[in-house]
Amino acid sequence: MDIKNIIMAVVSLGGMGLIFGAVLAFASQKFAVEIDPRAIEIRNALPGANCGACGFPGCDGFANAVLAGKTSVNGCPVGGPESASKIAEIMGVAAVAGEKKTARVLCKGGDNCLSRFEYDGIEDCKAENMIGGGGSKACTYGCLGGGDCVQVCSFDAIHINEYGVAEVNPEKCTACGLCITACPKNIIELVPYNQTVFVDCINLEIGGHVKKNCSNACIACKICVKNCPEDAIHVENNVARIDYEKCTNCGICFEKCPTNAITIDKENNRIIVNE
Repeated sequence: MDIKNIIMAVVSLGGMGLIFGAVLAFASQKFAVEIDPRAIEIRNALPGANCGACGFPGCDGFANAVLAGKTSVNGCPVGGPESASKIAEIMGVAAVAGEKKTARVLCKGGDNCLSRFEYDGIEDCKAENMIGGGGSKACTYGCLGGGDCVQVCSFDAIHINEYGVAEVNPEKCTACGLCITACPKNIIELVPYNQTVFVDCINLEIGGHVKKNCSNACIACKICVKNCPEDAIHVENNVARIDYEKCTNCGICFEKCPTNAITIDKENNRIIVNE
């Protein structure tokens, strides 16, 4: 190949590169999607956990949803009031402060709950729950202690305690709800942060075997209902439930409960104690 052909090939390729580059530059300007600068500001106001607890794919998804009016400025449970206030200022709206909440594991079974069989599989609640109609625990509503909730928590707020029951540290919990979704027993709920009295049982069964299976189980005796001065606790589907809006944390139900199914935290440390 002589030098003339080489030069022509180089010039041709260079010319084609310039043409394609110009076309791409024109297209990028012509079809560019304008980014609302507020989206970047909202993104910077968020904690950056990208946990999806808001219901959208990450913090960028939440920021775009706020701009589109698909969610409120306080829709990020992790950021809390601080992020909500900043986003409200960016959007030029008022932030409605919600009551702070924390996750709570409504179970005190652990060592107080009998076992139906010895589970010798992978340490995973979902896997164990598929064995024997609900896992090894005699109470099929009880915490299995496999730690699925621990694995999904991005804030190191939940651990398996010495009794083999998952326990939440309210000071670290952001109420993102990921542990609630991960639990196959559905025994984790969001509760008011300032609440100190809880019915730590959700066993819906009835009969003498409930108490035999777990010494801390609610037996729906209604003693707590009869003694509550605020009408804040009722038995629903064979288990006592507290109306947190009515409850004054007086602790009378705790004192009257014959099975220790009700927990009170007088020192505000919220540590589950199995007696």
